Amino acid sequence: MNILKLSAYYYPEQISSAHITYDIEEALIKAGHKVIVIAPTPSRNVPDDLQSKYRNLKVETKHDGALTIRRFRMFKEGKNPLIRAIRYILCNVIQYIKGCREKDIDLVFSGSTPPTQGILCGKVKKKLSKKYGRKISLIYNLQDVFPDSLVSAGITSKGSFLWRIGCKIEDYTYRSADKIIVISNNIKDNILSKGVPANKIDVIPNWINTEEVHHVQRKDNKLFDELGIDRDKFIVVYAGNLGLAQGIDTFIEAAKQVDDVEFLIFGEGSNKEVYATSCKDCLNIHMFPLMPQERISEVYSMGNMSLVACKPGLGAGAVPSKTFTIMATATPVLLGFDEGTALWDLISKNRCGICTHAGDVKELVEAIRYAKKSENEISQMGNVARMCVENNYSKEAGTSRIIEVINGMI
Repeated sequence: MNILKLSAYYYPEQISSAHITYDIEEALIKAGHKVIVIAPTPSRNVPDDLQSKYRNLKVETKHDGALTIRRFRMFKEGKNPLIRAIRYILCNVIQYIKGCREKDIDLVFSGSTPPTQGILCGKVKKKLSKKYGRKISLIYNLQDVFPDSLVSAGITSKGSFLWRIGCKIEDYTYRSADKIIVISNNIKDNILSKGVPANKIDVIPNWINTEEVHHVQRKDNKLFDELGIDRDKFIVVYAGNLGLAQGIDTFIEAAKQVDDVEFLIFGEGSNKEVYATSCKDCLNIHMFPLMPQERISEVYSMGNMSLVACKPGLGAGAVPSKTFTIMATATPVLLGFDEGTALWDLISKNRCGICTHAGDVKELVEAIRYAKKSENEISQMGNVARMCVENNYSKEAGTSRIIEVINGMI
């Protein structure tokens, strides 16, 4: 089977769920499928010298020709929301044109970032089906529900013009998709309530490669020396996007109240400068750029705990993939999330971390102080976390279920 993927971001770009994309591709190739990726030249979190390398690299083939990556030039992604939106639209137009020129495609596989990817892939599926005179299938991998996420983030409100446009994009995407893969039962319930047939939906949680991501002992962790961090301190780590939705302001406010704990923030994002200004006089808060993916084990292993958080109201259905990365390093999760969500249930029921309510600085402070006083208990939570991902959220378990869905489309 020849599978077409239209990707807004692609290697070597660093995004939170990048390993999911590459693990799926690897599994597809091992299962005997061929994958064609159409993506813009990389820019997000990519240094200038690496961007230069890819600027004139239009086509790559890997895995003995089983993976083909076709790239097209596009200006660098910036922080301005309007410019980013224009860039997404231009990318979609180019991907539509190039996607419709492909030959012998059997299935289109779509991600959900940006939200327009679904409607793009639906249009490409329709065009190719007409062009070939046969049905082309579409699988939509839904990681975040749009436009609900915009409402939860306070960007817009129900009934607004933007919300109505988002609903039309969402409705077209769900109708065009032959299968929709969701990462939690919360998301399944959400789209069922919007009229999506149950037989279209498969729940497959995100996963982590437990061989590549592992615990690194502090004495062996070179990042302590490179960054000048004391190995004997109790440390809380956050790594990821520094935007509005991640609740970093709550984390920083809590850190200001616990001066005998070190807080390490690794990240990039639209609010990075705001957060840097907020904590510039706090000697126990240290901000660093994102580390390369191959050093993620070292990053999370630095922490006695690692944070996964969101703004209040944003947690419904969300299970950030960093959660499983943290757990794979045998590090307990410090959760600042909405109660009753899939992620809250995962952490609390398996006792692999401490749950606090999203946006609650007082609870977060109390949780950190308790963890510092109970290091042996916290360490055991980390061991439980590692066992949990090995048994339930391994790469093998997740990708095998993806292959089952795709093979079922043949």
